[in-house]
Amino acid sequence: MKLTVFGCGGWGLAIGVHLQRIGHTVTMWTPFEEEYAALQAHRGNEKLLPGITLHESVAVTTDRSAAADTDMAVIAVPSFAVHETAQSLRDFLPAGRPVVLLSKGFDKDGGYCLLSETLERALEGKAPVVALTGPSHAEEVSRGIPTAVVAASRSRAAAEEVQKVFSAPVFRVYTSPDIVGAELGGAMKNVMALAVGISDGAGFGDNTKALIMTRGIAEMARFGVRMGGKAQTFSGLSGVGDLIVTCVSNHSRNRRAGLLIGAGKSPEQAVREVGAVVEGYYAVQAVHELQKRIPAELPISEAMYRLLFEGEALDQVVHSLFSRQTRSELEPDWHDPSEW
Repeated sequence: MKLTVFGCGGWGLAIGVHLQRIGHTVTMWTPFEEEYAALQAHRGNEKLLPGITLHESVAVTTDRSAAADTDMAVIAVPSFAVHETAQSLRDFLPAGRPVVLLSKGFDKDGGYCLLSETLERALEGKAPVVALTGPSHAEEVSRGIPTAVVAASRSRAAAEEVQKVFSAPVFRVYTSPDIVGAELGGAMKNVMALAVGISDGAGFGDNTKALIMTRGIAEMARFGVRMGGKAQTFSGLSGVGDLIVTCVSNHSRNRRAGLLIGAGKSPEQAVREVGAVVEGYYAVQAVHELQKRIPAELPISEAMYRLLFEGEALDQVVHSLFSRQTRSELEPDWHDPSEW
């Protein structure tokens, strides 16, 4: 099958390597002439994926019309570029063929909506959207390390087709009808990973890390249900799975940025020093804005907003979290036992 990957960052390159490895014909697209020239010359990006090279059969192009000659398009650009990329490709994409979304985050220009909504609007119903998400560091996928992800879509046929195309002996793909929950898990876990990094950078312990991760997943599920997702989705790969891998791995840009902030650097300094898109930083702002329209109790996310965007001191943020009114751990206001 012919697949075109739009976006040549770490995840785009990794999935291109994976798809070629399992026998597909792959084209990589970038809008940047400098990136195109570097990929043609070096067949990889040593900064993003050390030691990984594209097979000679993988084509690299800057021509958007490459979308016309593909059986399946894969969108792997940063969250802020999804809308523009989709709009520019709409007239080229074959009608009815699934478009696979690898990007995680929110669309600020679209009112902080989920990226699948942005894609669906930009494509004007021309193609079903499938979010491929879960615990999947690009560095490990590119090296063939065993990985499992979820193909989530409103279209069962599209999700199952993506499952068939992407699956491999070391790359297992599950399907899900809950694209809202799967995407929100992939976006909000970046907030929690940033919080865990700050905790570690400040010298807090494993107890604090476990607190953020467990109460974080409860917060993600609570908000996900309010947005139309299913609570049980957050106990799976796109929820707990993605949360764990992003919070504890040194591959995680969000965790690395958090470590710098916890050690005393400003959020802006930390983002610059990481040198790549720190989606969690932007997700904190997105969740804050969404909460104005979809009210929910999100203490960790709101504490992160005060810390990152309002300049509240870390010790004050911690104090405010721990001085909240005591409560039961179970949450019958959103949890329906019959769903588990």
